[in-house]
Amino acid sequence: MPVRADDLSGTAAPGDPSPPPGQLIIGRFDQRPPYAVNRPDGADSWLFTWTTGGGGVVRQGAAGTLAHPGDLVVLGPGVPQHYAVGPGAAHWAFWWVHCQPRASWAAWLRPYEIGDRVYAVAPVSDGSRERVDTAFRRMLADARWTGEGAPPPSDGAPVDGEVAVAHGTAARELALCSLEEVVLLTAARAEPHRSDTDPRVRRAQDLITADPGAPHTVRSLAERVALSPSRFAHLFTEQVGHSPMRALLHARLLHAARLLEATELPVERVATASGFGSPFHFSRVFRQRYGVPPGAYRQTLRDGG
Repeated sequence: MPVRADDLSGTAAPGDPSPPPGQLIIGRFDQRPPYAVNRPDGADSWLFTWTTGGGGVVRQGAAGTLAHPGDLVVLGPGVPQHYAVGPGAAHWAFWWVHCQPRASWAAWLRPYEIGDRVYAVAPVSDGSRERVDTAFRRMLADARWTGEGAPPPSDGAPVDGEVAVAHGTAARELALCSLEEVVLLTAARAEPHRSDTDPRVRRAQDLITADPGAPHTVRSLAERVALSPSRFAHLFTEQVGHSPMRALLHARLLHAARLLEATELPVERVATASGFGSPFHFSRVFRQRYGVPPGAYRQTLRDGG
């Protein structure tokens, strides 16, 4: 439920610091009034919050939202922010993570931006909510891993105020994998289709998203949804705003970006696995989308850029 920023109280302590962007810090709080955090200059890192009980209120710039159980609220860096126990709420229980997110998450969060780099994702189903909570517990445990032996178990109940910092590269990457699962289960999987979208168009979108590297064509997709190619292409473009092949290209580029982030596959194999027949064509369109060629994109992530 969106709220006006002017409706929030100004009870926060001034100048609460935020972690630097290179760190991943995760914790779980259960706070009571007058808990509030105020950052007049914004945060240096991204902040992900997942509410499990009570309620919070979040403001960043001119945008604001209430945080109810099951809500994922994400705040981008560089914009003045304030968050607190929600109006009338007895407490606010929530997981939180400060980190630098993976580049591929931007497309999943973009539909939920309500202004000033605030992303408010609607609640997911109860079954997915349990899995999201499990992912946060695993994230907390993995952040403590030293890289030796097995990561700590994640089956214990989290303690209020418990905080972990992922110091090592392995611990940070494992924690990011769990956070990516959270984003997928909420933003990517809960993304609402327009209510007036034809179910055949939604089905085609799901087919593209599920396997972007497959040899999809307008004809093959049209056959899967029982439409003629011309009717399918017209209906898809009319309702989505771009052609089926444009949607496929976007999905393939996102898939390629994730492979570059998470694997050591050579660029040529990334291109093939993402459905591109020519590595040269892949490099050209990838650079158009992400601003750098595939190899430089991977190296930038490794360098922490």
